Amino acid sequence: MTGGNSSTTQRAISVLRHDVPASLVVFLVAVPLSLGIAVASGAPIAAGLVAAIVGGIVAGALGGSVVQVSGPAAGLSLVVADLVQVYGWRATCAITLAAGLLQIVLGAFRVARAALGVSPAVIHGMLAGVGVVIALSQLHIVLGGSPQRSALDNLLEVPAQVATLHGDAVMIGLLTIGVLLIWDRIPKVRLVPAPLAALTIATVTAALAGWKFTEVDLANGLSQLAGPILPTGDWHAIAASILLVAVLAGVESLLTCVAADRMHDGPRADLDRELCAQGVANVVSGGLGGLPVSGVVVRTTTNVRAGARSRWSTVLHGVWVLIATIAFASALGLIPMEALAALLLFIGVKMVNLGTARGLRGHGEMPIYFLTMGAVVLVGLAEGIVIGLGLAALLALRRLTWVSVEVTEGGGRWRVVVTGSLIFIGVPRLTDSLRTIPRGAEVDLLLNVDFMDNAAFEALHNWRLEHERGGGTVDIDELHDDWYTAAASGTRVFPAKTPPKLDWSWLPWAYRRPPAAVPGDLLEGTREYQRRTAPLIRPLLTRMARKQSPSHLFITCADSRVMPSLITASGPGDLFMVRNVGNLVPRFESVPADDSVAAAIEYAVGVLGVSTITVCGHSGCGAMAALLGDAPTGLTAVGNWLRHGHHSVERFENTPHGPEQAPLDHLCRVNVIQQLENLRSNPMVDRLERSGKLELSGLYFDIATARVHVLNEEGFTPVPELRTG
Repeated sequence: MTGGNSSTTQRAISVLRHDVPASLVVFLVAVPLSLGIAVASGAPIAAGLVAAIVGGIVAGALGGSVVQVSGPAAGLSLVVADLVQVYGWRATCAITLAAGLLQIVLGAFRVARAALGVSPAVIHGMLAGVGVVIALSQLHIVLGGSPQRSALDNLLEVPAQVATLHGDAVMIGLLTIGVLLIWDRIPKVRLVPAPLAALTIATVTAALAGWKFTEVDLANGLSQLAGPILPTGDWHAIAASILLVAVLAGVESLLTCVAADRMHDGPRADLDRELCAQGVANVVSGGLGGLPVSGVVVRTTTNVRAGARSRWSTVLHGVWVLIATIAFASALGLIPMEALAALLLFIGVKMVNLGTARGLRGHGEMPIYFLTMGAVVLVGLAEGIVIGLGLAALLALRRLTWVSVEVTEGGGRWRVVVTGSLIFIGVPRLTDSLRTIPRGAEVDLLLNVDFMDNAAFEALHNWRLEHERGGGTVDIDELHDDWYTAAASGTRVFPAKTPPKLDWSWLPWAYRRPPAAVPGDLLEGTREYQRRTAPLIRPLLTRMARKQSPSHLFITCADSRVMPSLITASGPGDLFMVRNVGNLVPRFESVPADDSVAAAIEYAVGVLGVSTITVCGHSGCGAMAALLGDAPTGLTAVGNWLRHGHHSVERFENTPHGPEQAPLDHLCRVNVIQQLENLRSNPMVDRLERSGKLELSGLYFDIATARVHVLNEEGFTPVPELRTG
């Protein structure tokens, strides 16, 4: 009983210390944004506050995420604005209610994960398009005019609007935008959210200066709202509208939920529960006359950064909005509409996130982003989403069916490298390339394919038989799965359930199957690289030929069994490497001096700007055995070099170890820790580590078990394995 009371007390203290302050910060952000989104949606101003209250209290209490904050979202404002124009506000509330019921059903059937299958490029492009539309429409209000019916008309009317500026409205708008731009750059005032500061300063300044402006209509507070009524018209269009609101609000909520999981260390989100909670919140919000509710990135990020630990922060922020709406409705009504329009203009511009677009560039999805954005602006929201999804599907199909056929000739032999998915669509390209090979030639055919259908197999197999009948030879080598071999023998069953093949690139020469290099024949191994690997990695190395930019300096032993690229899953350009006997790092200004290792450290840190230095030791190290006297070298140079390991021996003698641990292995581990200390004797390394710009780490490779361990002062921790099944 005492333990239960203690736990309850600790939770209460945590709520008071972390969640209550965070809720106040989120509340100060939510109020101005909710008012602005209501304006952009063409809804009653109070509808935005109702959605914020319901999103906080209902979705916050029932949701699957402990930190996500829900409320009215700018991404849904265009949908709501269209619905208000077509059906009226109260019918739009009924559509919101019905969309909530649909979300509850979808959550009950546990389809939340399926919503994450929507291409993020489409979602980001949609939000960017909505941002452009909002910015263009609110720009006219900031300039003292009225927005047009479409984004294109708004854009075309901007010159005329600028030519007939209305002084007071422009001054309020420019003042609001100016505060939004500079507020977060002033360190001492960051505790007050920029939107709240901008609206407050604009309101006070406009009142003191006597500027003419349009006041927000909140005279009756929440009492001005009315309940939903059934929409009239084409029921197909109404059903489509319900589906659109449910899907858009649900997907935005789930994507925000997933993003929130990356921001905090608390419990992971239950997406199906979150979708159900969003549905309940939309039922309540629609029933009370509020805007649609969804998870919102800005408020969720603010909540996490403010230190929220539990869902109490989200719930309390909704309570604060409710209290403010009831108690301070008249004060909120003093806010100029022009200031809200400027806030919306600022939000709309920020929704066009070029950083996100650059992130999509590496995946070839920038066309999806910009096409979706353009279609939303020029055609409409629903149409833009459909167009974006269509392009995403076409690009995905293109990637799935992509195949490359490279034919080269050298040394009297022809090499053909086929990469990608070899299906019927790629058969014409394959056969055209194979026709260029002369009759009777010797051919090496490398198949680097993840799938081969029957049409592709038939085309390839018939060509091979025809070529061999003409006196030529065809040696086929499959780098991954044996699609061709199994099909030729009649044993292929789809889908393939064959074990992964061993990659020859890391097998010792003595273990390779023919055709492989003769054990110890380095020249033959080089030929094998030229034949199999070089054609695959040539495009990568061509791009890297002018400059290297490694992120790690990797210091390890010269032992032939230690394979840095293999045990770190790294590739060309990742590791700047130093290998020596015993993975030793001579101390700075040591005697005898060693400029070789010092030069590598200096170049890696000072020129290449690596962010991490890793020292990797291994079991059964011969250098450590020599230091223990178990393996006398009798070699002068080795003996001189091992003087740099005497500090490791001293540390070993002063560090206790269990009886189950062999002295040699204990010294191998202690040596790694000592080399990290030796690194810190370098002033440049020490300075950068203290400033947080450089990280030092230690690894230990147990050869017998093929396990890698992370070393620290207390001991070592195995690197966790990825387990399946």
